[in-house]
Amino acid sequence: MQKRWYDLDPTVSLAVSLLKNANEQTQLQCADYIITKSKNAGVKIRDNALNEAFNYILRRWYDKDKRIQEAFEYLKTAPLNLQKEIAKELLDVLQIC
Repeated sequence: MQKRWYDLDPTVSLAVSLLKNANEQTQLQCADYIITKSKNAGVKIRDNALNEAFNYILRRWYDKDKRIQEAFEYLKTAPLNLQKEIAKELLDVLQIC
């Protein structure tokens, strides 16, 4: 069975799971954080890949909002150590909610 990209690391997987179950406002705040943190770390995504993914049949839970989908594209593109760092910071916030 093929794992999803975020299931390759247990910390990232847990953060994504908690984010999935968070309310929409919290999801959007976390998305903004992921985008900002990723951009500040130099992570780049291809704009055409984002548009193609968003225009694709929206099957994934994080495709419901373009900003959340963009955040996940940044997180997916980030190196594993940055993914884990972001995930740990999200866990601190999401466990309070």
